[in-house]
Amino acid sequence: MKKILKHIFMFISFVMLFTSCKFEKKASITEHYITLRLSENHVRGTPAALADEEFARLVEEKTGGKVKVEALFGGALTETSGEAVEALKNGDIAFTRLSSSVVTSYVPRFSALQLPYLYRSSEHMWKVLNGKLGQELLADIERSGSGLVGLCYYDAGSRNFYSTKEIRSIADLKDLRIRVQGQLMADMCAALGAVGVKGIGMAEVRSNLESGFIDAAENNWNTYQSTGDFTAAKYYILDQHTRLPELLVASKKVLSSLKPQYVEAIKEAAKLAQEYEIQKWHEKEAAAEQIVRSNRNKVIELSPAVISEFQLAMQPLYDKYGSKFRDVISTIQAIN
Repeated sequence: MKKILKHIFMFISFVMLFTSCKFEKKASITEHYITLRLSENHVRGTPAALADEEFARLVEEKTGGKVKVEALFGGALTETSGEAVEALKNGDIAFTRLSSSVVTSYVPRFSALQLPYLYRSSEHMWKVLNGKLGQELLADIERSGSGLVGLCYYDAGSRNFYSTKEIRSIADLKDLRIRVQGQLMADMCAALGAVGVKGIGMAEVRSNLESGFIDAAENNWNTYQSTGDFTAAKYYILDQHTRLPELLVASKKVLSSLKPQYVEAIKEAAKLAQEYEIQKWHEKEAAAEQIVRSNRNKVIELSPAVISEFQLAMQPLYDKYGSKFRDVISTIQAIN
């Protein structure tokens, strides 16, 4: 009896081992895929983060599950754009989102896109970016030898003045103290007769408005609302002085290690993610505007004549910052 039980036990063990090996072999085949990491400083739920997730979904779909993108948010992988760029160059991460201002050191022509009152509208900007010039600039990132590859643009809205005082003309800006970031924006304020105040962090803008240390600041709808600055500065002036797009970029080192069809799938996914991000940005912007207007803030739309005056006042800045990029500027201005 013991002998029979022993043989039965051995037979069962053999069957289990055979089944296990067969299962493991099958699992190793079906579960084999490449994982690429995407570093995002924004938190989940923001337009950029939502677009990152859509990009990841599309890459997996277009590669039949062979390439997966793992997006980590809130600076979990890299805290600054400098860290992200180095990680891309080294191949430690595959993708990240950068301000287009970051790549000006590799592609100087991107500097032209930062000039105030360059675009007439959001539609004008996207016609430029999706057109020949915008796509050439995107391709120039890879050609620069930076180790980065430009995949697509993300919308970041337009920056507008918001103030504790009503602004309807250049004359209304005279001597106002306006919180800005960077020398270009400080020079813009000076050209408009105002005083650009640097060195105030985003989290400190509201308290400086409330104390009267500054009279105004400038940012997009989403930031104006989400920071609570709209409670301290009741006037939002739609002058749309800058529209600085962001970029989804890839590591040249990582892409070079992938099959060509996977690289093509990634680039196709990025183009679709761009349109998705634009949609999500507009939705977020509309929600922010609704909150601001429900607070009985005054949203001021400037007339075309006043906007023209603002643009004419920028000539010294175009001479100072744009003299090397007159071809880019004239191309953008000529696009209807």
